[in-house]
Amino acid sequence: MQVAEVTADTPMGLIIEILPGAKRALFARYHLGGCQSCAFSNEETLAQLCQRSELDAAEVLDHLLASHSHDLTMLMEPTAARELLGELRLVDLRTREEHEAVVIENSDLFTQELQQQLFADNKDQPILLYDHTGNYVLDQVAWFRGHGLKQTFGLRGGIDAWSREIDPALPRYRLEMNPD
Repeated sequence: MQVAEVTADTPMGLIIEILPGAKRALFARYHLGGCQSCAFSNEETLAQLCQRSELDAAEVLDHLLASHSHDLTMLMEPTAARELLGELRLVDLRTREEHEAVVIENSDLFTQELQQQLFADNKDQPILLYDHTGNYVLDQVAWFRGHGLKQTFGLRGGIDAWSREIDPALPRYRLEMNPD
């Protein structure tokens, strides 16, 4: 399913998959999805969520699509990142174990010390954040930008897209979730 195919009858789980920033956009404007009293299930449609929240589904959908368009301006395609490698500060948001196992060359693992250094250094230096699949990077980009680092971007698709599109020698991996 594509962004253009998202409707009020689309299940929330699918909306969040297609529009990764949808949860943030819903909570920021409508206080939906952030706590138990305003939670929603993946199977619930946007129309059902809006009906029980007494919201206009068309207006909420418009907001989600506009938020998604804005989110896209905060992402950088792997091919564009490759062209700008010498100018970008690469910051890995993954765990230390993931960083030590597979890493984009010349990137630094995000730590408290690095955070302090970035906030103290030149705030005009372009920063490229990346995670495993790009699913969580937008929240971090928004956080960095909110702290004055306006030239911060997220790598679309994360290190997985980098491996597929730029450096096939970089091993791909998947995370196993512990059922406990």
